[in-house]
Amino acid sequence: MAEFLVKIADERGRMQQQVETGYSEAEVRERFSQQGYLVYWVKPKTLLAGGLGRSKKVRPSTFLVFNQQFLTLLKAGLPILGSLDLLIKRQKDTYFRTLLQNVRERVKGGELLSEAFAAQNVFPKIYTTTLMAGEKSGNMDEVLNRYIGFQRLALTFKKKLVVSLVYPTLLVTVVLCMLVFLVTYVVPQFAKLYQDLNAQLPAVTLLMLEIGNHAQRYGPIAAVVLVIVIMLVWRWKASDRGAETIDRALLGLPLVGDILLKHQVATFSRMLSTLLAGGMPLVPCLETAGASMSSRKILLGVQDAVVRVREGQTLAKSLEEQKMFPELSVEMIEVGESTGALPSMLNSVAEFYEEDVQTALGAAMALIEPVILIIMAVVVGGILISLYLPIFSLGSTIH
Repeated sequence: MAEFLVKIADERGRMQQQVETGYSEAEVRERFSQQGYLVYWVKPKTLLAGGLGRSKKVRPSTFLVFNQQFLTLLKAGLPILGSLDLLIKRQKDTYFRTLLQNVRERVKGGELLSEAFAAQNVFPKIYTTTLMAGEKSGNMDEVLNRYIGFQRLALTFKKKLVVSLVYPTLLVTVVLCMLVFLVTYVVPQFAKLYQDLNAQLPAVTLLMLEIGNHAQRYGPIAAVVLVIVIMLVWRWKASDRGAETIDRALLGLPLVGDILLKHQVATFSRMLSTLLAGGMPLVPCLETAGASMSSRKILLGVQDAVVRVREGQTLAKSLEEQKMFPELSVEMIEVGESTGALPSMLNSVAEFYEEDVQTALGAAMALIEPVILIIMAVVVGGILISLYLPIFSLGSTIH
């Protein structure tokens, strides 16, 4: 079935837009007409990718605020439908409001809240699984509160990573722009100057002038080719084979691979702890946490571990056999299993590796920044010296 954006009005004349799944536009239109709605239009959602459904994702910060408000209303004793009505009216994000309207209609029609959110195909699986745990246990407030805590910690950690990478990224960008400017503009200008002077040029100057002329001539073509290559690699990354190859290459990088792996371990541990604390069985929690991993190696490893856990092995033993998790994390998980405190131990694993990632990233940035500056000084200095060397020679000849 496909997704369609529907604009309808009820018997009181109140208009609303929502996303609905169906087999065709006619089938969706007929369904709402039979329910007594006036259907203004039905459009395939894919046609609105640049408009209402601009990103097919809800901003994490917006989603966090929604869940905090939702939890507050539920604790105040409001029913789910009433809470959704209030939050839909206050929601400023048009796309998110449309999704919430669809959730409300599904819940009103008899679906569970977790099923209604899962039907949007936008929200994280850990969120819908958490809601399901709350529905089964009858303790929605507690499980939703745990998810909010998880979401808040994940956002804080992500912001710290972004802040750590801002300065090096800015530095690399400035260096690349400077090099492009020197090679494609400054060097060709010197080439014209020396051509007018008919001076005898050193070999290093001739080489630099040749590089500059070729860069100016073929630069636009190279830029177009580079963009095409990036787009092809990005599309290839969406395939299973491409994602696995790129993931293996990234994890194999010195220093960077270790930081990425620890980040994934911390994220996985935090998710699994949140789900287990909500009262879900271990195997469904493992499947949900594993499916949320961006690393294909971790995802496949967790899937294999799920099979072994089903066969009766312990979680620590199953993860150890995959040879992907650090030994310390496996040992901590083993202690948590043996003492019956797995959720809290998984939280400790997450905190330990989050701090480790921050420390390693800070050390890496402290090393990378001077290396970039040294490379910039050597390259830019080399270019300028090669360009001005003939001028120094001409000056000594005149004297």
